[in-house]
Parts: sequence; C-alpha cells; structure tokens
Amino acid sequence: MEPFVSAKILLATVIPMVTALLVMISGNKPNLRESFSTIGAVLTFASVMALAPGVLRGETYSLTLVTLYPGISVSFVLDPLGLLFAGTASFLWILASIYCIGYMRGLNEHAQTRFYICYAVSVGAAMGAAFSGSLFTLYLFYEIVSIFTYPLVMHHQDEEGYDGARKYIIYLMFTSKAFLLPAMALVYVLAGTLDFGAGISAGIFPADADRLLAGIAYLLCLFGFAKAGIMPLHNWLPDAMVAPTPVSALLHAVVVVKVGVFSICRVMLSVFGVDLLSVTGLGLFTAYLVSFTIVAASVIALTKTNLKARLAYSTVSQLSYIVLGVAMLTPHAVTGGLLHIANHAFAKITLFFAAGAIFVASGKKDISELGGLGWRMPVTMIAFGLASLSMIGAPPVSGFVTKWYLALGAMDINNMILLGVLLISSLLNAGYFVPIFHKAFFGRPLPADAAATGSLERRPLVLLMVVPLFITAVISVLIGVYPEMFLNTIALMVGL
Repeated sequence: MEPFVSAKILLATVIPMVTALLVMISGNKPNLRESFSTIGAVLTFASVMALAPGVLRGETYSLTLVTLYPGISVSFVLDPLGLLFAGTASFLWILASIYCIGYMRGLNEHAQTRFYICYAVSVGAAMGAAFSGSLFTLYLFYEIVSIFTYPLVMHHQDEEGYDGARKYIIYLMFTSKAFLLPAMALVYVLAGTLDFGAGISAGIFPADADRLLAGIAYLLCLFGFAKAGIMPLHNWLPDAMVAPTPVSALLHAVVVVKVGVFSICRVMLSVFGVDLLSVTGLGLFTAYLVSFTIVAASVIALTKTNLKARLAYSTVSQLSYIVLGVAMLTPHAVTGGLLHIANHAFAKITLFFAAGAIFVASGKKDISELGGLGWRMPVTMIAFGLASLSMIGAPPVSGFVTKWYLALGAMDINNMILLGVLLISSLLNAGYFVPIFHKAFFGRPLPADAAATGSLERRPLVLLMVVPLFITAVISVLIGVYPEMFLNTIALMVGL
C-alpha cells in the first residue's frame, strides 16, 4: 500500500491533538475555542470515514512508525473493529462538543479551556487505541487516556472531586502497571511479537506455546484493562461521577470505558484468538465472570436514587455484554458483542446527556425529584425513554439487536445459563429504568415545583443540550431498525 494512503490513518489521532493546541491558544476567546473544538470533531470523523470505503472493501491500512525491538513497534492498523470504534467515538464527539457549550456555559463552569484541551486529547488517544497495530501501541494510548481524563474527573477541584479522581487514577494506573506490563512480557516471550494477528481464529501464539503461561497472560490482560469495569475492578467508575456530565458521557459512552472493552476485545480476538480461548476454556470462563458483573451491577443500580449513580452502575453492567459476546466465541455472539460497542455508545450518551440537561435546566439530580418533569422537558425525557428501551433490549431500538445476537450465540453453544443471564438482566434493566420515566411523566411534583409551568427546554443554552441528545436517541432507534451498516462491518471480521 502506498505510504501516503497508509499515513492517512494517523489523521484521526493527530487532528484532535492539533485541536487541543488550538483550544489552548484561543483559551481567552470562548467562541473561537468552542469553534475549534467542534471543527476538530467534524474533521476527525471525516478522516475516519474517508478510509471506511476501503475497509468495507476488505482492505487493511497499516503503518509502522518505529520498531523499538524485533516484534515490538509503534504501529497502526485500521480494520473493521477499529473502524467500528473510531467511527462511533468520532461521530459522538461532534454532538458532545455542541452539548458541552450548553452545559459548560449554562453552569458557568470554571477552567473551561483546560476542560476542552483534555477532552480533545482524550478523544485523540481513543483514536490511537482504535488504530493500534500492536499490544505495545495499544498500551501507550490506553495510558494517555488515563492521564488526560484525570483532570476531567477532578474538574470541580473540591474534596469530592479530588477523592473521585484519586481513586480513578489509582485503579487505572495500578492495574495497567501491575497486570498489563507483565502480560506484555509473557506474550512476547511466548509469541516473539506484540503485533496483532491478521485474523480472529489463530491469534499470534505458536502451536507449541505453553498454555498455562498463555492463560496467565490472558488473565493479566483481562484485569489489566480495568477501564472495562469488570467486577471487582469497577469501583472507580461510580466515584468518577463527580465529574461534569459531559465528562460522564465521555467516560461512559465515548472514550474511557469503550477503550477498556475495545482493548479486551482486541486482545481476545487479535492476540489470543478464538481457537486458543476455546481449547483452554478461557472464553467460557470469561463469559461466566462477566455474567456475574452484568447481574450484580444491575441489582446495585436498583438501589441507587441519584440519577447519575444509577446510570453509572448501568454502565458497569452493559459493558460486560460486549465482553460476554466475544467470550462466547461464536459468530452470532461475537457480532452481538461488537455491535454493542456502537449500540451502547449512542444509548448511554443519550442518557447522560439527558441527566445533564435536567440538572442545568432544573438543578435536579435525584430520581425522587423528577416528578412531573417530563411535561416541562418532554423532548429530553422521551429521548431518555428511547435510550432506556435500548438498554433494556426492547424492539425496535438498537439494544434489541445486540441481545438478539447474544441470545443466538448462547443457543449456538447450548448454554442456558448465559441465556438466562440475558433474560434476567433485561428484567433488571427494566426495573431500574422504567421507574425513572414513569416518575417524570406520572409522578407528583415536589411541593416547591407544584405551581411551576412552562417549558424548561427553550432557553438557548439548554437547547444546545437538547438537540444533541435528541439526535443520539433517534440514531439509537435507526440503528435498531437498520443495523445493516454495522453488521456488514462486523461481518468482515467474524465471517457471518
């Protein structure tokens, strides 16, 4: 492939970094700063989509920047899995950049320049992770995401913010150093390379590789990517909710947790391979492990009355659907798991956008305070309802397609336990989402709000938040009705 064509895969990583620099330079000019942020988001998405036709034709773009040692390089590759993640994240950054204007100005937040700089670099690092061509490169960008999202979590710079950010960085940096670095060393000793394999079946390990050591390396990777929120390494995620809502949306839908589950999926498919995980039983072990997370996090979500806290535990649960699908190792299941990268992103960012719009417009954070709010914020709450249906897995919203393929995967391997997990978790999802929607439209307003009338969504800054969340909710429905674009992309990897 021509060097110029291959080099184009760097654009999606470079553009957000340049955007961060321009935001820093224009920090004392809010309109210019926010314009740079939005334009950078649009250009990033365009750079990804410019390569999409080639990927969908079966082409793979690759580029090696530097080889540090034989088999250890900073390299990039764009394949269907990377395209799925990068395309979803870069598109949502466009809507998030518009939403941020309404939120940050609406609350007159401090340190907005720092906020936009870290936001842009974090997205750029996520693009680098999506395009990583080796485990070493993936590790580098994984760490960059951790470093530049730390200031976003402690944005408010109060005691609660510092405590949440401290737990956030300790969890993520400790696990990456204690688990991922030894895992990379083991993989290199066993396989002689850290470069990803071309297919999802064989992986990179030779046939005579020690299976015990390979299993240890796998478990180190599984728990080293703690951004995936698999229990018991999930406690950082609810505490990170002290961050502003656009950061929560970044954490839970676009970048941080998605980098975690994407990294696990990439390692499972492109390092260890379906064959090795099947023969050793590690795939089924992983499926049972994340099934516990799916159910337990849903049960905890039922107990939370703070809206963002309930959404946080919902995220812990929903992320494990992605890993569950890949861990079942069948084409149907892997398709469902990878599809949930996009499905969860659009639905969950809608939910967090709605929570932020509610807070800016009404100052309310607790579910008990939402009585009657649906009539004053109808677009927001209808969007919230549609995204909730996706989380539950009800047709015709996108989450239904995910759970359909996951259920097919469970039946492919005749595992009624995993099928039961899907059914039980869907009921639990309904149990913690339906009451929120019911409260908003059919609950009694608080005495202080009983006489309040009129729309809360017409203020210009609130409208800047409502429009993006309405768009993401509509797209979530469209993906459920017309999932072919995503399914065709995934099919290039799984052969379904």
